[in-house]
Amino acid sequence: MRPEIVVRPPGPQARRIIERDRRVISQSMVRNYPLVLKRAYGVNLEDVDGNRFLDFNSGVAVMSLGWSHPRIVEAVERQVRNLTHAAFLDFYSDLPVRAAELLVSFMPQGLNRVYYTNSGAETIEAALKLSRYYTERKYFISFYGGFHGRTYGALSLTSTKVLHRKHFGPFLSVIHAPYPNPYRWPKGLDREPCEIEAMRYIEEEIFKSEVAPEEIAAVFVEPIQGEGGYVVPPKRFLQDLRKLCSKYGILLVADEIQSGCFRTGKFLASDHFDIKPDIVCLAKALGGGLPLGAAVSSEKVMSWPPGSHASTFGANLASAAACEATLNIMKEKGFGRRIEEKGNYIMKRLRELQKQCPLIGDVRGLGLMIGIELVEDQHSKKPAKKSRDSVVTRCFENGLAVMGAGESVIRLAPPLIMEYEDIDIGLSILERSIHQVQKGR
Repeated sequence: MRPEIVVRPPGPQARRIIERDRRVISQSMVRNYPLVLKRAYGVNLEDVDGNRFLDFNSGVAVMSLGWSHPRIVEAVERQVRNLTHAAFLDFYSDLPVRAAELLVSFMPQGLNRVYYTNSGAETIEAALKLSRYYTERKYFISFYGGFHGRTYGALSLTSTKVLHRKHFGPFLSVIHAPYPNPYRWPKGLDREPCEIEAMRYIEEEIFKSEVAPEEIAAVFVEPIQGEGGYVVPPKRFLQDLRKLCSKYGILLVADEIQSGCFRTGKFLASDHFDIKPDIVCLAKALGGGLPLGAAVSSEKVMSWPPGSHASTFGANLASAAACEATLNIMKEKGFGRRIEEKGNYIMKRLRELQKQCPLIGDVRGLGLMIGIELVEDQHSKKPAKKSRDSVVTRCFENGLAVMGAGESVIRLAPPLIMEYEDIDIGLSILERSIHQVQKGR
């Protein structure tokens, strides 16, 4: 269904709700544009004034199977009529076990233990605690540009924007390292390819100057950085990182909260790099639109005893029902292959646009996790943040919902079930919006 703007957004009803929001809701959140949702279905969003938008965002990669998917809705409705809260921390229930068995079937061999949470940040917290318990070490490594959440442990790992951390310290014992961005690599660290220099930095700077490897519990890494700008690292980097962790008995934790559940065409983005993490963190798309996360590890690593960790709402049965329905849909033959094909189609279109639009510095991604980095000029690669924000706003005004990431990246994360006709409509709006901003510079 084509987007339709019946009244210039934000319309009168939207403005009234936004004003009420300002009076009673914490304004600590950043809204990209004044979209006030009323309902959503498939790949379409509808606001309170009757405007219809095409969704290239999936609720920040949550609604991967589209909005109000009938099979997920049916599963949730059926479950809530019987039981929603089973107090899974105290009692047993069949549905969370079924969903866990299904989830484990998608994982690398040996990752066969599931701990349920309610969100991505809570999953990261669980992985932090588990890493310390298993290794009996206290330090962690994560990467500049990484985003792992806003609770204290997750925020300690996060290093995307100083605003996220300002006035909230002190944090956990985390050392940050450069993440190998093939398009942007810090001057002074460019003697060798970025993936080699990134590993050298860990071994020659961190291990020799800050903390011994024998004291590090885990390395937390996004196989593809999300909030940092949809950055795809060289394959060798993650493989060498895996080897480094194995060498020193350090756990490798893959934050797949945004990149997992077939967002990249494979169930885990890690699968593209032929690595096996020790702990996988999932959330967002896992719950099919309801709050659910999971930390998945081996029986050996997830050896903490009863009472060492738990969650009141973890494995809420409505969320578990949505999860089971979601995973059953994703299990269908050819599901991942179709996503990779759509991603390749979008990337081809965007790279053709890049040739005629100097505002586009880089196009990158895997599957339907695609970033378009805008720059002031191709030579300096100076981030064009204002232009990026203008393109995002112009897309909204033209009926397309997209979001930014990093300093000047437009992130595309459409529902995985989106058909080519809708992809073409969305890309046309995006191209028109970029040309409008390029022309006005």
